[in-house]
Amino acid sequence: MAVSNHHGSSPAGDGLSELLPGEHSYRSLGERIGSIVLNQNKHRWPWYVVFFIAFALLQVMMLSITWLLWRGVGIWGINIPVAWGFDIINFVWWIGIGHAGTLISAILLLLRQQWRNSINRFAEAMTLFAVACAGLFPLLHTGRPWLAYWMLPYPNVLAMWPQFRSPLLWDVFAVSTYATVSALFWFVGLIPDLGSLRDRARSPILKGIFGVLAMGWRGSAQHWARYETAYLTLAGLSTPLVLSVHTIVSFDFAVSIVPGWHTTIFPPYFVAGAVYAGFAMVLTLAIPVRKWYGLEDLITMKHMDWMAKIMLATGLVVFYGYICEAFYAFYSGNKFEIYMMTNRMFGPYAWSYWALIFCNGVVPQFLWFPQVRYNLFWLFVISQVVSVGMWLERFVIIVVSLHRDYLPANWGMYYPTIWDWGLYLGTIGQFTFLMFGFIRVLPMINIFEMKDLWHRIIHRGHGRVAHAGDGRHGGAMAPGTVQPLGSPAADVEG
Repeated sequence: MAVSNHHGSSPAGDGLSELLPGEHSYRSLGERIGSIVLNQNKHRWPWYVVFFIAFALLQVMMLSITWLLWRGVGIWGINIPVAWGFDIINFVWWIGIGHAGTLISAILLLLRQQWRNSINRFAEAMTLFAVACAGLFPLLHTGRPWLAYWMLPYPNVLAMWPQFRSPLLWDVFAVSTYATVSALFWFVGLIPDLGSLRDRARSPILKGIFGVLAMGWRGSAQHWARYETAYLTLAGLSTPLVLSVHTIVSFDFAVSIVPGWHTTIFPPYFVAGAVYAGFAMVLTLAIPVRKWYGLEDLITMKHMDWMAKIMLATGLVVFYGYICEAFYAFYSGNKFEIYMMTNRMFGPYAWSYWALIFCNGVVPQFLWFPQVRYNLFWLFVISQVVSVGMWLERFVIIVVSLHRDYLPANWGMYYPTIWDWGLYLGTIGQFTFLMFGFIRVLPMINIFEMKDLWHRIIHRGHGRVAHAGDGRHGGAMAPGTVQPLGSPAADVEG
């Protein structure tokens, strides 16, 4: 029979049991998570409703891009002096959302934080899809995306080389590197679970697809040793990327002489804001999906509590950045900086600045209270408010800083057009479409890491064991096989 592990019953008192309460076994964990992919009846009407809305928004994006390529960037609301509008606002916003996945997967893995196991796969996929949305905007902003290959340093007869002193070109390399390493990290982490799905699938077609993707995974000690080496190496490569990518994005602004941009606080401030926005999006997606698929005992309230705490911590860093911006502007004595901050607070876009302070500075303070962190409704509402606030932050930094520059004769207003909104909402549709497609075809929770967590829980007790003969599924070890350090056993014999 399966071992019962009720909330708070871990004999070691280390809190691991709070991350996986209830009755489980190695077999039941594999079937619970794998059946979401292999049993399509698990997907009820909420999945179809969200997927249909996302698909409709995706068509809006395709229409917006088609019209943009036909007519040019003049269909947007950009002008002089606001040459950067929704395109760069949304680029920075989407890149920020992609940061939580790498933080959860890489940094928390290196720090051996067990609470990441239930949400890392979900967050990694979110990273990839957010970067895919972000990459569209600078590409389309050039006006001639079919010539984007000019930005790559390839040998050519015209001897046209990229301008490596431009931070916009730094973005190309930073984002492409981030996307490549994140994709490799995500796929390598999937291999043991793909082996599990291959062994569980009954359809020959599915067996073939998962078999090819599993790359011959057998779950031997040699496979586990090589897997852990590759996974830790990629985690080590991903960790500095979390810090470097949004730092380089912040250089788009910080290396300029525009008032409101030229400040050294931007790199850490942008990185903290990226993690802040990323965790808000993870909560936005995890809360409803957890309910729809009955995963309350796998993604527990303890996970929600930890994510809310990280949101609070990074939110405080971001709010500190807002205070520093205002202080530096007035303390500097520079009349241009002083006017920039005065214009933000009392100019024509003052509504956006104060809405930003409310969303990112006031509302997250409720996360100090455990009653709020453990209330899913309010946690979902706060996550939505933070997502809006982080978008407004980019709006204030870009539009409000540009629309009134040094010469009053150059001042102007920025008004987004229907095509600006269409492309923005379309990328939200693209992101949701990809996320819900991922939920349907791949395990959204890491199967073998959940087994590993269960293994740690039962073996920190006093001789408690799971059901003998739980089956060898996807990388499970045969009885008597040498078990590599840290890999989950599929059979623990009693």
